[in-house]
Amino acid sequence: MGKMRREDMIGRESYFWHKLHSLTGMIPTGFYLVQHLTLNSFALGGPEKFNGVIQFFEGMPKHFLYFLKFGVIWPALIFHAVYGLFIIARSEGNYSKASMKFRENKYYTLQRWSGIFAFVFLAYHLATTSVLGMVKGAESTIYYENWADKLAAPFGLHLVLLFYVLGVLASSYHFAYGVWNFSIRWGIAISDSAQQKVAKLSQGLFVAVSAIGILALFGFFNPVLESKGHSKGAVNVEQSLDIPSKPVSR
Repeated sequence: MGKMRREDMIGRESYFWHKLHSLTGMIPTGFYLVQHLTLNSFALGGPEKFNGVIQFFEGMPKHFLYFLKFGVIWPALIFHAVYGLFIIARSEGNYSKASMKFRENKYYTLQRWSGIFAFVFLAYHLATTSVLGMVKGAESTIYYENWADKLAAPFGLHLVLLFYVLGVLASSYHFAYGVWNFSIRWGIAISDSAQQKVAKLSQGLFVAVSAIGILALFGFFNPVLESKGHSKGAVNVEQSLDIPSKPVSR
């Protein structure tokens, strides 16, 4: 009897954590991903537009900004990432050709691998932006010129750009098909026809979110920016924008 209660308790715990994992994947993590990539796409408008977004968030009251970052977004993101790795570690993948004929198994397998890559990508991204920005200051890490230098091609190799493109694709896929999984787990899409409709919606989301993120990356390749590898006589962003005077580390 005690054993049954223990198994029931474990089952209820797993049910609760799985539900919470699914929910945090949509709110706030999924919403933040779409919002973050959309605001990054302001880079397509040039340095002034992109830096204006950065200055807006930097100008927010610190207590409110820190509440959003450390009280809402980061805890949800860390929980979703860590518990997601826990789920992957406990599960047994089926990669046989026969199993790959089923739509659900394809989605689950790609969801798993995209999640692993997205975890590595986000760890690097957060470490070199938010965390480093708290140490060195935003003007030394996340302004337009910093990103242009970061994505430039040393020795003619766009390795950082390639890593970011793959990271955007992995994150976009993980979110888009997380919507499909969320709709099933929460009883929104029950019938097979409803699940097929959500699957098509997820495909559209994947394309749209990926396009926004990748276009945002290419927005940092601005011909008027004077940085490494750009032509002589180009306009210096620091001279054309009212940004902090702390010199950018090179």
